[in-house]
Amino acid sequence: MVHIRIEGAIAMRLGNRAAAGPAAAGPGRFRRSAADPPRATALLSGLPRAAPPPVPVPRPAAPAAPRLHARVTGPPDAPYEVVCVPGLGCSHRYFAPFARALAPEVRVTAVDLPGFGRSPGPAAALDIRGLAAALADWLRATGRTGLPLVANSMGCQVVVDLAVHAPDVAGPLVLNSPTVDPAARSAVRQLARMARDTIREPPALVPVVARDYLRCGPGRLAATLRHALADPIERKLPNVAVPAVVVRGARDPVVPHAWAAEAARLLPRGHLVEIPGAAHAVNFSTPAPLAHITRTLLPATARPCPAPAFGPA
Repeated sequence: MVHIRIEGAIAMRLGNRAAAGPAAAGPGRFRRSAADPPRATALLSGLPRAAPPPVPVPRPAAPAAPRLHARVTGPPDAPYEVVCVPGLGCSHRYFAPFARALAPEVRVTAVDLPGFGRSPGPAAALDIRGLAAALADWLRATGRTGLPLVANSMGCQVVVDLAVHAPDVAGPLVLNSPTVDPAARSAVRQLARMARDTIREPPALVPVVARDYLRCGPGRLAATLRHALADPIERKLPNVAVPAVVVRGARDPVVPHAWAAEAARLLPRGHLVEIPGAAHAVNFSTPAPLAHITRTLLPATARPCPAPAFGPA
């Protein structure tokens, strides 16, 4: 520090003499030309420079779980839990009768996919892969990996994609009325089949679905339907490693018997069960048989249940 002050004083004195001109400098004295750098600068350049302060490197934030709403039914100390995934545009309310049918020995968690029900979603509707990835992240974050997944309609496409791309997350699958039938992969044919199914469902289902559709909006509904039609579920089914049951209502016009049987055949560990009298929304209209099927996929220590009133197709 003292050295710098001395050199600074010398520089000031030399600068004053240079300003007075060559005569003021005197014979034999130092003369500074315009091309020469100031002596103080030259002297200071030889001093060690302090290292610049380290630039803090931001630590990457831990990935946050997607904000998905879920309705949990059943006691917290229930020995078993299943996760339900609704179909196109539907919310957790779609699975309320099924949840009641499994009580009290099974805890039922019905989740709203991104953009549907009470779960926020991006401005652009997610495709099947995006919905499955969000569901897988949520299952990991909430400690629900490996649980049985009970899905309906388009929700079956989501859980099949999850089982293929995130096998560490998927538990046994109950594929209730899986879409889309490859023989009718068009919006016109699917909408026509849905219209026929409406008159075969219980009247109580209409306000539930109508409210959910209004909540998500026609734009998201239409975009998600296009994504569902573009998703080739039949190519993924052979890669599902977990046990799976394809469930079909015998009066379901959306999922014909031929397609349900083909889906079960493509699954390495799958089989088909058809429920007499039921249509597309088995989880809402005839939840008791679906609850029995789900119990068969629980661990062997599950309590025995009554014999079902239906049989394999």
